[in-house]
Amino acid sequence: MMYFWLILGLLTLVFSGEFLVRGAVGIAKKFQISTLVIGMTVISFGTSAPELIVSINAALSGHPEIAIGNVIGSNIANLALVLGITVLILPMVVDRNTKRIDYPMMLLATMLFAVFALDEIFVFYEGAILFTILVTFTVLLIRNSRKKTKLLAAAANAEGEIEALKMNMFQATGYLALGLVGLYFGAGWLVDGASSIALHFGMEERVIGVTVVAFGTSAPELITSAVAAYRKEADISIGNLIGSNIFNIMAVIGITAMVSPITVSEVTIHSDLIWMIAIALSLLPMMLIGKKIGRLKGVMLLSSYIVYISLLLMTI
Repeated sequence: MMYFWLILGLLTLVFSGEFLVRGAVGIAKKFQISTLVIGMTVISFGTSAPELIVSINAALSGHPEIAIGNVIGSNIANLALVLGITVLILPMVVDRNTKRIDYPMMLLATMLFAVFALDEIFVFYEGAILFTILVTFTVLLIRNSRKKTKLLAAAANAEGEIEALKMNMFQATGYLALGLVGLYFGAGWLVDGASSIALHFGMEERVIGVTVVAFGTSAPELITSAVAAYRKEADISIGNLIGSNIFNIMAVIGITAMVSPITVSEVTIHSDLIWMIAIALSLLPMMLIGKKIGRLKGVMLLSSYIVYISLLLMTI
């Protein structure tokens, strides 16, 4: 039965990712908000919902290592695995605002996470700080985008853009809602199936958190970004990943810490956290050197994820 849920979850995620991208592009056009901002907000929040639910449930049920491991593992997977695969499908030019605003925000979130984790516990006020910064950043992001962004030309070349411009608000919202609901259930089924399989083979909680659960809850980002890349909506793809990493730390950890204190193990601080910071920092030269994040950089990112998982599994 656990294999059935694994396969059902994966298939649901694939179809939901297509609906989510279609709806998001349509809404971006209707509200004159850039697809990058839609990726950073609506899509990243939607695809990170599984992390939030899993982390709160894990913390309340006395399994904080799964909550922390889920966020760290998801953030590593988003940049090393998901972005790596995405640029192998379609090399992408990084938007100027991503370099100047979104990436620095992700780096700030990562560093705050590291500082708050040093005493081996996340408490209420630390969660409140993280969540307040996220709300402020999101409001400013949407406000600035509405000021600067105009409707794209009706004669857009990309097929997805033409469909989005013809799409009415009801259709766009329906696609978006269907995609988000599908991602929610698909990720849940995938995590349940994968976790059952991992427990069956005797894996410990920390390892399950940063591998199986993190991969399962990052599957929405993987599918959404891959679909966006295939449909040549690169801004949605990169915005989704950076936004998800910000959301994972500032909302998932922020809200979870406000609900219940989250303890952090010493091995997590000295191993997994270091990997998360290193991969986040490695993205900067990849964005600045050359015009695109190309396939070679994708191979480098994907290789780093394989090395991380291999070293982790060797410690079991």
